[in-house]
Amino acid sequence: MPTIAALGHACFTISGDTHSIIFDPWLSENPEAVATPEDIDVDAILVSHGHSDHLGDAIAIANRLGVPIVAPYELAMYCVRHGCETMPMHIGGANTFSFGHVKLTQATHGSAVITDDLIEYTGPPCGFLVTMDEVTIYYAADTGLFGDMELIGELNDIAVAILPIGDNFTMGPEDALIAAEMLQPGLVIPMHFSAFDVIEQDADEFAAQLDRIGIAAAVLRPGEKVEI
Repeated sequence: MPTIAALGHACFTISGDTHSIIFDPWLSENPEAVATPEDIDVDAILVSHGHSDHLGDAIAIANRLGVPIVAPYELAMYCVRHGCETMPMHIGGANTFSFGHVKLTQATHGSAVITDDLIEYTGPPCGFLVTMDEVTIYYAADTGLFGDMELIGELNDIAVAILPIGDNFTMGPEDALIAAEMLQPGLVIPMHFSAFDVIEQDADEFAAQLDRIGIAAAVLRPGEKVEI
């Protein structure tokens, strides 16, 4: 069965019987990171949007390993310009890979690569539904609450939902509780709640509130894992 490992902020790996992937590998400048880009060995890199704390080290890891970046089309084309193999996808689209099945969901956020002298739009952000070893994991990525989360929950048997709770840039804990009720996953893992002061939240209290409404939660600190 898959194992989910938290590497810090919004970066997670999913490791199955024979394959592994990584979400949003911001590592080299991440104050919470428990791994370096050189430590990563995966079959694919799933990137939800172009902000630096999510695109992170994806390009360097992809080029070192020769593995694809799976991302919305515009962001994938940005990565192609930097020498990467990619699998461009878009919202609502799905594809089957060696490691499992991936479908892109909407996310209510932004997406751009921002430097000192340029803001380059990289298409819409996304979330990911990944099915590996017959287990479906919903990585919501950076998003606000949206009503179609209820439909995502109805159409998919979600074992784990990885949800942001940091507020300010994404859903806060109150909206994430509503999201969890809509999705009805077997387990919720909160993310995006402690790397910056402006998003700091009490993840343990969020987990306790989930427990009070009958939804299991696991707060994974960087370096911790859970087997699904």
